Amino acid sequence: MIHKVLPPGQPRTIEIIPRQEPMKEHLLRFDGALEHDPAIDAWMKEHSGELGNIAHAWFAVMRRCGDEVRELLHDGYPVVCLGDAPFAYVNAFTSHVNVGFFQGASLPDPARLLEGAGKCMRHVKLKPGMATDAASLSKLIEAAYSDIKSRVENG
Repeated sequence: MIHKVLPPGQPRTIEIIPRQEPMKEHLLRFDGALEHDPAIDAWMKEHSGELGNIAHAWFAVMRRCGDEVRELLHDGYPVVCLGDAPFAYVNAFTSHVNVGFFQGASLPDPARLLEGAGKCMRHVKLKPGMATDAASLSKLIEAAYSDIKSRVENG
């Protein structure tokens, strides 16, 4: 970079060039999403008991979001997509289940269920025997579906 030294008293100008196009958001996309992925049925069978029941119940809610919902097993856990754009997932761990959202950081969460500090992703941690705010979690799932639908349709 070259700096030009101006004589004292001479006005300095800065040229601001407006951006020609708004920066486009890049969505995560997954190949291979199906209307009903048999690999998810196998995953559900492998994850039985209380944790499996929690994961299965919330994944069923995700599947019912709309006719365009597709699913796949990604990194070993069930994911729902709008076409090829993921919006939510479930995953079972040793003592809890995560109901996660790929664009969770931008979702309205008045009940403050979401955890995580990543740039985009957030999750709700569910444990057997622990009360779940089912209405608020259902609203988060619906909001995640609406959000991804808007992002896909509006580019």
